[in-house]
Amino acid sequence: MASSRSSGGASVAGGPRKRIGWLGKILIGLLVLAIVGVLAVVGIYQTMPIPDPNKEFQTENTELFYRDGKEPLGTLSVQNRTSIPYSEMPQTMKDAMVAAENMTFWDDRGIDPAGLARAVQSLVGPGETVGGSTITQQYVKVLYLNQDKTFIRKFREILLALRINEVQSKEQILEGYLNTVYFGRGAYGVQAAAQTFFGIDAKQLNIQQAVALASLVNAPNLLDPAMGDKQKADLLERYQVTLNHLVEMGKMTPAQRQQIYTKLPSFPTIEKDSRFGGTKGYLMTMVQQELRAKGFDDAEISGGGLRVITTFDKRLQASAVDAAQSAARRAARERGKNPNDLHPALASIDTKTGGVLAAYGGPDYVKSNKNWATTPRPTGSTFKPWALVAGLRNGFSMYDTFNGSYFLPRGAHRAVRNAGGSAYGAVTLLEATTKSINTAYMDLVSQIPDGPDKVIKAAEDAGLPRNNTWTPVPSIPLGFAEVDVIHAANGFATLANEGVRREAHVISEVRDRNGNVLYKADVKNDQAIEKDVAINAASALTRVTSSGTGRSVSGLGYQIAGKTGTRYDSEKDATMASWFVGSTKQISTAVMFVAGDEGNSNLDAFSSGFYGSGYPARTWLSFMRDAMDGLDHERFSGPVRRSAERSYPTRVAAPAPTQTSATPTRVARTTSAPATTTTSAPRPSSTASTTSAAPAPTKTTAKPTPAPTSSRPAPSPTATRPSQTRPTSSNNAQPPRTVRPTNDTTTRAPSDGGTRSAQRSTTP
Repeated sequence: MASSRSSGGASVAGGPRKRIGWLGKILIGLLVLAIVGVLAVVGIYQTMPIPDPNKEFQTENTELFYRDGKEPLGTLSVQNRTSIPYSEMPQTMKDAMVAAENMTFWDDRGIDPAGLARAVQSLVGPGETVGGSTITQQYVKVLYLNQDKTFIRKFREILLALRINEVQSKEQILEGYLNTVYFGRGAYGVQAAAQTFFGIDAKQLNIQQAVALASLVNAPNLLDPAMGDKQKADLLERYQVTLNHLVEMGKMTPAQRQQIYTKLPSFPTIEKDSRFGGTKGYLMTMVQQELRAKGFDDAEISGGGLRVITTFDKRLQASAVDAAQSAARRAARERGKNPNDLHPALASIDTKTGGVLAAYGGPDYVKSNKNWATTPRPTGSTFKPWALVAGLRNGFSMYDTFNGSYFLPRGAHRAVRNAGGSAYGAVTLLEATTKSINTAYMDLVSQIPDGPDKVIKAAEDAGLPRNNTWTPVPSIPLGFAEVDVIHAANGFATLANEGVRREAHVISEVRDRNGNVLYKADVKNDQAIEKDVAINAASALTRVTSSGTGRSVSGLGYQIAGKTGTRYDSEKDATMASWFVGSTKQISTAVMFVAGDEGNSNLDAFSSGFYGSGYPARTWLSFMRDAMDGLDHERFSGPVRRSAERSYPTRVAAPAPTQTSATPTRVARTTSAPATTTTSAPRPSSTASTTSAAPAPTKTTAKPTPAPTSSRPAPSPTATRPSQTRPTSSNNAQPPRTVRPTNDTTTRAPSDGGTRSAQRSTTP
């Protein structure tokens, strides 16, 4: 008998009924939402009006203020713009801009789907935000929208680009873009750019000039060739990419490309915007650079209506300018030289915040945009404090003794001597610091395991940025390493803060046109150097200014941790850089003098006063008298006993053995020359003098075992050291050039400290 049960469920005419599962319902719902969304977008798109141009972007200036937030420093965003009709724009400029920014411009619908995908991915993923915008999108963003990096702004940009592409011709869009886009140096639009960069009207641009301008648009403030060799090289690379695109588009033949491929057009010297004239231009440029580093783009910086409160103090900035320029004029007059060929640099840091209170980088930014306050130059003996920090970190105390007479690093061919052949005998680390004794510091670094690298580490921890001049050799404390005055001052501020590093900065706060805070400097308390090490290092440096090479600044009336420095090139018989860096508890200031277009000329041609305690120290004192006026008399802590040293027995220098040695070698806690230390006023000191053929010392350099006790003069408190011999550094490479010590003697009054020796003999 046949069964009447259906295996498929209830039946209806036409077949069985199937139920829709929960997954199917979800899919149907999503499809409905997608359809509604598309219809909504289509509706918005069809009814979207073209907005009025973004008047705020075109007219609102970015204002810079001194640190009180009231006194104006300058204006960044008055737009230099002159619109011209499409017919006056050369075809070479039109083709070059399309080749540089949007090769599919003439065929696309105003957007680039592939570029949009990259841009969206960068918004949700790690790393920097990337572009992906067509010329039409860039035009819309600049003229109608803002610079926010959000999905909403990007969505509006896409819809407006599509809409503009429908209602305007490609020629109208390109005309508007070329009249609006930012080229750098305050120039908006191709007419202003042609005048700013080449001193001609846009219609006169040749193909090389047009390609160079089009290439600048990608990153105007990073590709300006006037900013330096790196920017010029980067622009050439971008310029060549644009030329390749022109060939690919059929707008140029390979032969035409080859004729102009390897060289940029000549950029004549053009008078810059007078707003950057004088010394303020250097400060304003520093603000621009820091804004960029903090994530603000060029459009916001140059015309976003920002209100920027800087860290610069108007009164102290005026004092810095006066102190630097007065010193340059006085020095140049001595030998009838042009003071414009002499370059003082000064930077002053608030130790509690890291804010730059004042900076002198040159007399007129319009005439020369090289900022000497941010240009690294050889430091001389002002780099010795970082060897001091490295020594203290590695267990040495201020009362351990070192070779103060003559030093030949193991495996080296040049001996290091003190200026004028000065022989101090066995000296404590404290005395070596006070008198800036080169041989003792070489001895110290050679005895620290991996000493040169640890000196570099100490400098970096203090806030000094490393560069390719920081060669890790035992002579690194003698000052061939290059640093700029801002970071030199900030390093001493770290010591004044007992090892707490605060990053140097020039911006305190940024607000938008409505007063909303967009950025505020974050003053971090980074204990970069151990507190007891920093306290002892700073304490030793106060001896430099009270009784050592920097005692000429003691008239300030405040306790100062300071250091003189002179970079002397013995092969050229020339002083290349002269420094003084010093900090009170509240303010750290660095002063440097160099000469010549690149800062590599001989300072001695101007004056005999270019040693650390000469013009640099006097300039420092002149400025700091104003800077410290009315501030409390805060004192440095210490010295303090380091716990890492307490369990060690005392080390002292033993007398040199009587036998002779054919080859002088480095000694620790002993001296290869007679131990004859001065008992007169402390000698000034400096960086090193060297010789390629060092004579053998008269006494042996074999290192005897140190005595277990010491009769050294009353250290308080003393730290002790183990009696075993320390390993020496295996890095015996020579520094790039020898340098002059500042501990030379001279017939000039010793009261200014660190004076120059008239005799440059290297005889020990």
